[in-house]
Amino acid sequence: MKVCVIGTGYVGLVSGACLSDVGHQVICVDINEEKVTKLNNGCIPIYEPGLEDIVKRNHSNGRLSFTTQLSEGVVDADVCFITVDTPPGGDGKADLSSVLAVAKSLGESIDHPMVVVTKSTVPVGTTMKVKSVICDLLESRGLDPKEYVHVANNPEFLKEGDAVSDFMKPDRIVVGVEDDYVGEKMHALYAPFMRRKDRFILVNIPSSEMIKYAANAMLATRISFVNEIARLCEKVGADINNVRQGLGSDPRIGPEFLYAGLGYGGSCFPKDTKAIIELGKEHDTHLSVIEAADQTNDYQREWFWAKVQSYFGVNGLATKKIAIWGTAFKANTDDVRFAPALTLIDRLLENDAIVSAYDPVAVESTCKDLGVKANQIHWAANAMDALKNADALIVCTEWLEFRSPDIDTMKSLMNQSVIFDGRNLYDCATMSKNGFTYFSVGR
Repeated sequence: MKVCVIGTGYVGLVSGACLSDVGHQVICVDINEEKVTKLNNGCIPIYEPGLEDIVKRNHSNGRLSFTTQLSEGVVDADVCFITVDTPPGGDGKADLSSVLAVAKSLGESIDHPMVVVTKSTVPVGTTMKVKSVICDLLESRGLDPKEYVHVANNPEFLKEGDAVSDFMKPDRIVVGVEDDYVGEKMHALYAPFMRRKDRFILVNIPSSEMIKYAANAMLATRISFVNEIARLCEKVGADINNVRQGLGSDPRIGPEFLYAGLGYGGSCFPKDTKAIIELGKEHDTHLSVIEAADQTNDYQREWFWAKVQSYFGVNGLATKKIAIWGTAFKANTDDVRFAPALTLIDRLLENDAIVSAYDPVAVESTCKDLGVKANQIHWAANAMDALKNADALIVCTEWLEFRSPDIDTMKSLMNQSVIFDGRNLYDCATMSKNGFTYFSVGR
C-alpha cells in the first residue's frame, strides 16, 4: 500500500520506517525543514536502537521518503496516519491543536478516497472531531465526504528503547473503526506483522481511544504502587526487591512494571495520566485511583530528593560537587521529557551545588530541555570522569554501563564515598562492605 505518515517524531518515524520495511511505500511529512533535510541525508533525530539501519535501508531503496509538503505526501495514498504531538496543556488536557491543524490541511488536500488514521494518543472523541473537520472542508470544495474519507484510530504501544521490536513483533494491534471496509483495509496493512499469529483487535473508535489511555494509566499505577510500598519497606525494615519478587510470582499480578525507583517519566505516562484524569472530570467521573498514581509519582521525586538534602543538611549542598549518572528518563533512549534527573538537577542548582553529569546519548536533549541552566553543568566525557572530586553520586538512569562499575576506581575518584541510587542497581551489603554510604529505594 501507499502510506502517508504526518509527523516524524518518535511514533511517526518508527511507524513509517517499519511499515516501509515490510514493503509498503511510505512518505513521511513534517513541517520542520531542518529535520526533513537531515532525514533525507540519513541523519536520525532521535536515539532508538535499530531505527537508523531501517531508515537508511528503506530510504536508499526508495520505499521511504521525507518531505515538508503534505500535498506530496497524500498523492495516491491509501492510508494516512496522523502522528503529531499531543502535549499536555496548562490544564492537564491533551493539546489537540496540531492534530486538528493536520485535519484541516487534509480537508484542503484530499482528492481521492483515503483512510485517515489518528495514531497520536488522543482523548475519546478526537478521531470523530478529525473526521468532522475534514468533512466540512471537503463539502466546501464540492466533494462528497462519504466517498473521499474514512477514519480510524490506531493507538501505538511502543516502549522507548525497544520500539522497533515492538512494532515489528506486536503483542496486539488495536484498531477502532466505523465500518468493516476500514477494518479490512487496516488488517491488510498490518498483515505482514502477524504471519505467525493474528493479533488484530477490531473495536469501535471510542474503545480504541480509551484502550490506549487505560493501558498507560494501569502501568503508571503499578509503578506508583510499588514506589509507595518501597517507602513503607524502608520504615518497617523490609526489602522492596524481595517484596517485588513475591508479588511478581503471583500469576494474577506478574513481574512487569514492579521496579521501585524515581517514578515514571517520558512522553507518555505523565501526560496521559493527567489527560485521562481531565477526561474523567469532563464527564463527571472521579478517577481517584489514577489521580493517586499521578500524585504519588510527583511525590516520589521529592521523597528521594529529601534523602539527599537530609544527608547534607540545610545549606549543606552549597559548593558540594554532585555527580549525576543518567539524564534520560530510562535507558536506551535520549528522551528526557519529565525525566526524574531533571527535577534533581533543578534542586541541586537551586541549592548552589556543583553538578557533574554524564549520559551516553542524552546530553544534547538534556541541554535543550534545561536551556540556560545547561551552562551551569559540567558535562563529563564518561561515567568515571563525572566522579572526579565528587561529594556524592546520584544514579538516575539504569544504563547497562552503570550496572557493574569498578568500585575501587569510583572510591578513589570521589571526595566522599556517598551514593544515592535511584534505580537500585547495586547490592546494599556490597556497597557497605566497600566503604560507601549507600542510599537506595525501599531497601
